[in-house]
Amino acid sequence: MTGQPEISLYLRNFSDDPAFDWASTLETARAMDAAGVDRVVVSDHLVFGENLDAYADPAIGGTAGGRQPTGPDGVWLDPLIYLTAIAATTTRIRLGTAILLAALRRPAVLAKQLATMDVMSGGRIDLGVGVGWQREEYEAAGLVFEDRGRLLDHTLEVCHTLWTQQRATYDSPELSFDGIHQMPKPLQPDGIPIWISGTVNKRVARRLSKFGCRWIPWGPAITDLGAAIPAMKHAIAEVGGDPADLQVQGTALLRRASDGGIDVDASISPVADVVACGATEIRFTGPLPKPANAVEQFSQLVRAFREATK
Repeated sequence: MTGQPEISLYLRNFSDDPAFDWASTLETARAMDAAGVDRVVVSDHLVFGENLDAYADPAIGGTAGGRQPTGPDGVWLDPLIYLTAIAATTTRIRLGTAILLAALRRPAVLAKQLATMDVMSGGRIDLGVGVGWQREEYEAAGLVFEDRGRLLDHTLEVCHTLWTQQRATYDSPELSFDGIHQMPKPLQPDGIPIWISGTVNKRVARRLSKFGCRWIPWGPAITDLGAAIPAMKHAIAEVGGDPADLQVQGTALLRRASDGGIDVDASISPVADVVACGATEIRFTGPLPKPANAVEQFSQLVRAFREATK
């Protein structure tokens, strides 16, 4: 990929406070838009079971040492509806999921929802997907947790088919149809860009090769991009894909200043090294400023980011 790396910010769509002021988060998203942030991303959970320790189990898709950010009764807004609200009150910032548990949705319905969002936002939607770590979500949706990888592939196959074929035909063990028309199509050429989350392995490499080489590293790859990116490029080549244009999300933390705002210098300090490893986008996580002074602080962050990555 050529061009300057992009800056993304996570916006929390979850809280342990049932009376949380969600309207203030829409103000924060508008501030990101005004400040020139490239992308705002939100996360996803459909339901919770009570075995939240599973989040820290890499064997089932969790990450070692990780901790689920809310209890089982934490409030999690639906990411697609939430992004639609953000789209309605912003003009240029891209809107992404990081990640959507896409396999939990019926594929044709999801394709329609995302295409509608893309049209209504002026072509600003990015779809980040992963298989997740929680068995209970698949059980609640009537799906088999052990089939989650194939279910995700199936969901993405159907979405891409409906986005790109005027008279759509699809055949798989899960679903077959012929002569199906779904409108509108997304505004973006070849459908909505898909970002794949996962560790370095052949299954993820195949998914990247098939649905576009845009990777959200997970597990050990998050903190060791210098080794993970060459390893993933090798894995993509081994499964017959072309890793030349691999796009990769790197991560950085928003550091808090003594006055409660963003410590821009401390937040930006690791960015150059992460980009040097091959990251094409940096997603910042951490405490966000209050809406009243968010535009100024986000603007300072964006300026420093552009300078560090030019």
